[in-house]
This record gives sequence, structure tokens and C-alpha cells, in this order.
Amino acid sequence: MSSSKGADGTAALEKALDVLDAVGASPTGLSQAELGERLDLPRTTLYRLLGALVARGLLRRDPMRRVYCLGMRCFEYARKAYAMPDLVAAAGIELRALRDMTGETTYLATRDGLEVVSLERCDGAHSLRSHSELGERKPLHSTSQGKAVLAALPASTRDALIKDLTLHPVTPRTITDRRRLQAEIKLTAQRGWSIDDEEMVPGVRCCGAAIVDAQGQVRGALSVAGPAFRLTLERLELIGPEVVEAARRVGAQLSATQLGSDEAQAIHVVPGDWAFQGAYPVWSDAGQALWWADALAPAVHRATRDGDETLSLTEAPVEAVLAMSAGVAIRTGSNWLRVGLDGAQSPGPAAAVPRGATAFTIGPGGRLWACWPDGERWRVSALTSDGTPVGGWRLSEPATALAWDARGQQLFMAAADSGTLYTATEGGSVLRRLATVPKGSGRLGGLATDEAGGVWSSLRGGWSVVRFEPDGSVNQVLALPVPAPTDLSFGGVDGRTLFITSARDAVSREALDAAPLSGRLLTVELSTPGVKARCWEPG
Repeated sequence: MSSSKGADGTAALEKALDVLDAVGASPTGLSQAELGERLDLPRTTLYRLLGALVARGLLRRDPMRRVYCLGMRCFEYARKAYAMPDLVAAAGIELRALRDMTGETTYLATRDGLEVVSLERCDGAHSLRSHSELGERKPLHSTSQGKAVLAALPASTRDALIKDLTLHPVTPRTITDRRRLQAEIKLTAQRGWSIDDEEMVPGVRCCGAAIVDAQGQVRGALSVAGPAFRLTLERLELIGPEVVEAARRVGAQLSATQLGSDEAQAIHVVPGDWAFQGAYPVWSDAGQALWWADALAPAVHRATRDGDETLSLTEAPVEAVLAMSAGVAIRTGSNWLRVGLDGAQSPGPAAAVPRGATAFTIGPGGRLWACWPDGERWRVSALTSDGTPVGGWRLSEPATALAWDARGQQLFMAAADSGTLYTATEGGSVLRRLATVPKGSGRLGGLATDEAGGVWSSLRGGWSVVRFEPDGSVNQVLALPVPAPTDLSFGGVDGRTLFITSARDAVSREALDAAPLSGRLLTVELSTPGVKARCWEPG
């Protein structure tokens, strides 16, 4: 009985995959009738399969044309498998710069086995130009990207790959002799860049260069492609060195503190209930726990190795959670409460805060810092127990998150409305704009800093967490399985655990179907320790 059910399940799975293959091979989609004819499936069976695939987001039905097309879930799977978000983010500027310099289409690709996979593209300025789809796979031996990658690999790895390659003649000019391919790869290694001389597409030439990260790992390749009549061999001699320099700059951004592709997948979910709007995570060494809050259905949570528990309920929305020597202080209903390790509430510090404060943090010396309205502008400053501001800086917009660096000398401020990340030095008067996040990337959430000087922020609506270098450049994007990460904090015994809260409110039903972990507490282990929350020591 069980083996029969297993066989039936396998058959149903194969039929569903046949449906996906057929729809994926049709750029304009297929109707149910067309699918039935192509796959020779009973109408009722096909109807059930289509319904299940649509419900999972793998297919979508175009109501105007009454055809089925691939759904966004397929795109999500493809991006998670191949996108390498840190590589794509690092290469974006260089792809555009090469495109602007040459007028031709530029590509980013990475190796997957014996093929290269296209990750990103910047279309050229000409109406007649090279065009390869994202996700398209091509043999290593017939592309400039593949040759560049092969030339940059260790000799033993390269020789093993070339031995396994089947040298199909994609075009009449494709190299099909292994000795000739080895000679081509040797030449590529000597000059630093490769050529595809109409070997993949007749009438199209390309030149490429490998991207090598700080650890010496070959991460992918950049290339420039266009019609052979514009990209002459003489012109490629001039463009090749430019591609090499662009690839070198991309590799330099892929620093040792970045997550590798495998590490980037290691997102863990802390067992426990979801929150409407998770926020304000802080690590407390007392009890070895991560404290956080559901800001909307007001409650204080505590997460340990054993999981997450709701420890204390409040009557008014939670506006802040700050670490103390034993437990935490929470701001709710314009008052401070202390929540002990056992969850018991007691009156909190008698610390006055200006009305309308938007962000809080604990700075050097255990002092309370906040952002609050000051006339027609906003001010970020330390506050005494009676609410008197000490020092600080004025902003034209409210800061929605604050974080100090490891030495307590530099304060970072996130302004979600404009997507701006500001920074200032303790004791200085200059407020500097460090970076600006485009609205399409998501809304800046919480902030956290690491020991290497990096600044981390969640991107609500962007399905990701991003890390900024001290100069404001983005060197890492960590993809998440939730659309609305809200806040983040470092903790754990060695400070290498990044805790990420997320929201469920205001997330569409469609997004919730694709992201059932929304509202949960997530963790990821990093190679570089972060700065743990300082304890509040009210004076």
C-alpha cells in the first residue's frame, strides 16, 4: 500500500514538473487547452495540478489572455539559487560604468558546474545589441566569461573541468579541440582577459575578466558583448584591460567579512510565536538571552537556546527596549518600566524624555541617547535624568534608529523617510551623510554595528539585511525569507549571532503566502563579531 502511494506521488510530481517545464519554455504562456494537448493529460488532472501550482506561486494565470505563466515563486527560487546578492550588489556600479564607456551590453555571471549562469545585465545604448536572459546557462568553453573563470582557477581544478567538458560546436567558430582550448586559457591567464570570437552566437563578440575575492576565490566574471562589426578585435584589445580593472574593483569589495554563498543560506528561525511587529531586539549577557518586543500587540519576548517565550504584556504599545544590568527597561505609554529576568514588571528609571521622541540607544558610559523634535528640526543628543539635552546634532528629519560603533566614538543614525544613513563623531559638530538607500530597495529599519566597522540595517519591504562599509559603500546584502525585517541586534556568547525581528502587519496576503515566517525572530551566524547592546546606567 505504501509503495503504491509513493509511486502515485512520484507520478503526480513528474506531471507537475512537466507542466512547469512546458510553461517555462513558452515566453507568452500557455492556456489549459494547449497544456492538455502538449502533455496529453486528463482535463481533471491538469486542473488540479494547475490549481496547486498557482496556490504555491509557481504559476500565475493571466486573466486577460487566459494563459498560465511562471509565477514569482520561481523567480525567488532562482534568485536564492544563483543571485549571490553580495556579488550582484558589488558589480552593479562597474556594470553600468562599462556600459557607459563602451555603449555595449555588459554582463555578470558565475560558474555552476560546467556552465556559467547570467546573474545581471546592463543593456547597451544601441538598438542592435547583445541580449542574453538572466538565468541563461552557457558552456564554459564557448563564452568569454567561462574562459575567464577557467583561466583564474587553480591549475588542478581547471584541468579537471576541461577534462569533463563536452566541447560541442555551438557555432562554426567554437573551440572543440582540448589542446587549443588549453592554449586559449593560457593566453587568457597571461593577459588577464578573454575573448569569445563569435563562438557562442554568430556575429557577436565578447571579452571578459574573472572576479576574484579577498580570499582568492573565483566568484564570477564580468563581460562586454556586442555585434562583431562594432567590437572588432582591435577594439577588444583596448576594452579588455578596462574589464580587468572593473573586475578587480568588484573583487576588492568582496571582503573577508562577507558571507559566502553557503553561509548566506544559513538563516535560522527561533522556535516560538510570531509577532505583529517585532522590534527593538537587545542582547543581555545576564541570563544569556535576546530581549525583543511586539510593538503592536504589546508584549516583551525573551529568546534563549530553548526558544522564544512571551515574558510580559503591556497595556500601551512598546516604543523602546533597552538593556540593563538585570533585565531590560521598556518604554510604553510615555513611561519606563523595568522587566526582570522572571518577567515581573516594576517602575523603571525616572528618566524624562522630550515628547515625540522617535529613537533611543545607550551610548558610551551607559548614557541614554534619543532623537526628538526641536522646533522645526530634530535633534539627536544624550539626555540627563531630567531630560536635559547634552551635546548632539540637528537633523532636518527624524532619525528612526541609532547605533554606536564598537569604540563609542561614532554614532550612526537611520532616517527611514528619506532612506539616509547619517554619521557623526562624539564631540564633533559635523553631521555627515554616509549613504542613501533607494526607495525600491526597502525602508531603512534598525541599526547594528560590527567590530570591523561595518553598519548593518534591515530593509523593510526589501526582503533583506544590508551591510555598509565605513565609507558608505554596500559590501553585502543578506537575503531573507520575510519581506519586512524590522530591526536587528548582535548577541550570543561571542557576539557573532545576528538577531533579526520581522513584521506581519501590513504584509499583503500574497506575500504572507510566500513568506509564512513573517513576524518570526530570525538568526544568522557571522564570521565577524558584532557590537552588543550597552547597558543603561541611569545617573
